[in-house]
Formats: sequence, structure tokens, C-alpha cells
Amino acid sequence: MKFVFHAFENVEDLDLFGPWEVIGVAAKLGGILEPSIVSATGGTITSAKGLRFETDWSFETCPQPDIILVPGGQGVNPLLDDRPTLDWIAKVAPGCNWVTSVCSGSLVLAAAGPAQGKRITTHHGRIQQAKDQGLAGEVLSGYRYVRDGNLLTSEGVSAGIDMALWLVGELFGPDFARKVQHQMQYDPAPPYTGLT
Repeated sequence: MKFVFHAFENVEDLDLFGPWEVIGVAAKLGGILEPSIVSATGGTITSAKGLRFETDWSFETCPQPDIILVPGGQGVNPLLDDRPTLDWIAKVAPGCNWVTSVCSGSLVLAAAGPAQGKRITTHHGRIQQAKDQGLAGEVLSGYRYVRDGNLLTSEGVSAGIDMALWLVGELFGPDFARKVQHQMQYDPAPPYTGLT
């Protein structure tokens, strides 16, 4: 399965690379997944925290994905009316088994079409913006991730890891997802609790 992550300037690092780690580990443990990264024109992207990385595809060269993930961050704002981005998502989403987002990526999915009329979530700081956007059927707060058919959206930043692990379990079974979680040593026990 071709799992394509969408990258853009000022993408929130963990929104992209948290799920990337989950899917990459799943692939190494035998899950039939081919993770890659697409950006509008290909080439180098700089994340919100200054990490520079190369993408695998441009919109023009990217093969049809089986799964797409749209992360969020401050770089989302220009995408909400960026025709090449919205058109690419609208073109590939109908052929995807799963359409996913982390954080404010759900606002992009709503603007592009796949999340219109659906239940979504987003970063707590973007809930009102998503409601004001008026495209999603229902904007939910307080859920790490929300499924509506083949649409899967998560809250911000670290919530994308939880969503990706759930998706791995849905694709390959809970036991396999637990192996991925164990390999990642992902067992959240934050030193400061009660922050949510």
C-alpha cells in the first residue's frame, strides 16, 4: 500500500514525523506499506522547527496513493485556498482506502472536499476555526482521533501517533499494532499530567 504523506513549508514536525515513524516501523516489521512524502513541487521542505528534508514526489509525479496523510501546523493557513494543493487532494482522495490528517490538516481536507459534511477533529487551538470554516459536518473536541467512514482525523501533534497506531491495527490487526508500539517503545507516561 502506498502511504503518501503531504509536506509543505512550516509543517508541524511531529504531525508529520510521528505518524511517519509508526508507518515506517510497521513497514520494517512486515506490514505491506510503502511510505513516501509528496509536496507541491517536490524538492526540499523546511518544517516549523527548521528541519530541512527532501520529498519523494511532486503532485505531478506522485502515483495514486492508497492512503494519504495531511499534517498541520502554521503552514496550513496558506493551503486553505491554494488551488494546486486542494485540487491534488480532491483528485487522489476518491481512489484512497484511507484519507487521514493530523491537527489542522483536517481543515485542508475540508477545503479540498474529503472532510466536507463529515465528523472531524483538529488541534484544540483550531476547533473554532474549523467550526467557522463551516465545511465539516461536525467538529469534535476532546477526542484523540475521529473516524468517519474512511476519513480519519486526529487532534494535534502527538495525537497523530495514536491515530497512526490505530490505523496500523485496523490494517494488520491489534497484535501487529502492539508489536509496532513495543518496537517504538511508545508508552506515554508524561512527567506532567493533567495538561489536556
